[in-house]
Amino acid sequence: MQHNIEKYLFDIKEAIDSIESYFEDNYDFMEYQRNKLLRRGIERELEIIGEGINRILKIDPDIEISEARRIVDLRNWVIHSYDKVDDVIIWGIISRDLPKLKSEVEKLLEK
Repeated sequence: MQHNIEKYLFDIKEAIDSIESYFEDNYDFMEYQRNKLLRRGIERELEIIGEGINRILKIDPDIEISEARRIVDLRNWVIHSYDKVDDVIIWGIISRDLPKLKSEVEKLLEK
């Protein structure tokens, strides 16, 4: 694996770990919705994840990350349509998609 890809994978894993730490094992949608600082922090971490995936795809378009293009699209949506970011969609991504992405990234880092 190229060094750059490994660095981006590490950045993605670190961003996912940060999102998890923001909740301290107490995932609560109502708290997420109420807390602007929490929402903005998570949005920033999602931007980092999307940019990391985008850079990886430029080096290796066949990387084994499911939904890679969708992750980049999410990054673009959060950055460019900041006024239309939907808390329910972001919550679904945090709840459903991040654990799978974390597993895929960890497997790639083990190689």
